[in-house]
Amino acid sequence: MKLSDLIRNLDCKVYAGSTGSEADISTIEISSVINDSRKVGEGCLFICIEGANFDGHSAAGEAAANGAAALLVMKKLENIPENVAVVMVEDTRKAMAIVSAQWFGHPAESLKTVGITGTKGKTTTTYLIKSMLENAGHKVGLIGTIEVIIGDEHIPALNTTPESYDLQQYMRRMVDAGCDCLVMEVSSQALMLSRVGGFTFDIGIFTNIEPDHIGPNEHKDFEEYMHCKGLLFKQCKVGIANADDEHMEKVLEGHSCTLETFGFGEKADLRAINLAYIRKPGELGVFFDTEGIYEMHALVKTPGKFSVYNALCAIAVARHFGCDDKQIADALAAAKVKGRIEMVKVSDDFTLMIDYAHNAMALKSLLMSLRDYRPNRLVSLFGCGGNRSKLRRFEMGEVSGRLSDLTIITSDNPRFEDPMDIIHDIETGIKKTDGKYVEIPDRREAIKYAIENAQQGDIIVLAGKGHEDYQEIKGEKFPMDERVIVADIVKEMDHND
Repeated sequence: MKLSDLIRNLDCKVYAGSTGSEADISTIEISSVINDSRKVGEGCLFICIEGANFDGHSAAGEAAANGAAALLVMKKLENIPENVAVVMVEDTRKAMAIVSAQWFGHPAESLKTVGITGTKGKTTTTYLIKSMLENAGHKVGLIGTIEVIIGDEHIPALNTTPESYDLQQYMRRMVDAGCDCLVMEVSSQALMLSRVGGFTFDIGIFTNIEPDHIGPNEHKDFEEYMHCKGLLFKQCKVGIANADDEHMEKVLEGHSCTLETFGFGEKADLRAINLAYIRKPGELGVFFDTEGIYEMHALVKTPGKFSVYNALCAIAVARHFGCDDKQIADALAAAKVKGRIEMVKVSDDFTLMIDYAHNAMALKSLLMSLRDYRPNRLVSLFGCGGNRSKLRRFEMGEVSGRLSDLTIITSDNPRFEDPMDIIHDIETGIKKTDGKYVEIPDRREAIKYAIENAQQGDIIVLAGKGHEDYQEIKGEKFPMDERVIVADIVKEMDHND
């Protein structure tokens, strides 16, 4: 592709190297678009990204020497030869999104795109929507925390939302594979760093927001976090938002989309009514009806009001795609997302589930919802990640101590820390409460203890790992899938009987 075509949608100035004179770009052919200095090749456009740990501008001279035909920059550079075009923009991240869309032929124009942002519920809701749309005959791509799905291909995810170049490449592959829809999680970081620039979402969704992702290399405060979430609603045609969230109006401030809402309150356009909790051996769920802009009866085989919020959100989207009651109901009843309130059948006497809750907010929400099911005992098993905030450990310990009848403190991903140091930090939080607890550092042994000591009517939560199938220790990832561990323990117990 000619450089002139590639940058046609950019507000930019183009110079001949560091000379300051205008460059003639009409004949410059670009062989590839690169933002990793290690991958620079002959004839490429090298995009200089300023990151938290490395500034791509420092590698611009080397990129030019290694054959780059053009550099996309936001800083003045010295000693760049005049045969290399220097494209100057205000923000190279925003420019990368626009250039990437052009490079891959604007694939979003061939897809109905749904973007979901919020603190909790993004992952489950993406899978619910995907299932509903597939029931209605659509071929749906998915991008999220767990994986990228293109047809039958499942690609493990590195970030909740990939960099703009990778995102556009995935969308191109989806279109080529025959997909007509894309459902994706959109993180606040992705919005802040323009990863989803270069196209407009057909539907943008706001699930909820609570203080999170605040700190170095994330957001400076809650105000910035809310502002970044709100950017999605200046980049979508239809916005669908949780009317019950106290921060909704702040998040949506200045939105440019048509707006719909869901929730339990009277002001919501789509409302849930007549809730009834379901508890069967090894299964928790909820019945509810909807009223307002769509009326139906629904069953969700995961517990709590947060499951209803996820379902309402998915229903609100599905109606825009012409899904009927059966297509929606079948998707809700069959929904199962790895590591998200994932029920693992062990016994008719008690209920065991795996969930990704790895901070105090998520754990509190989960445990409070499970309390509504009046368990004999609510048992939570979790650890905390190493080389992360100690405050998270204190908070999770205190939440579990207050809401669980028994806490089993174990190891998560200790990384480069001593697991016992992390466990003692969690213990500090629990000691602020009257909650009972035991410490079992080996996670497999901890899970075995929970199962072997389960009582009639207990609900056991294995929290923190969720979809992860490894444990990270001293820079190495060791295989560890809680589903496999549970199956092995049950097999051992059956053999011993």
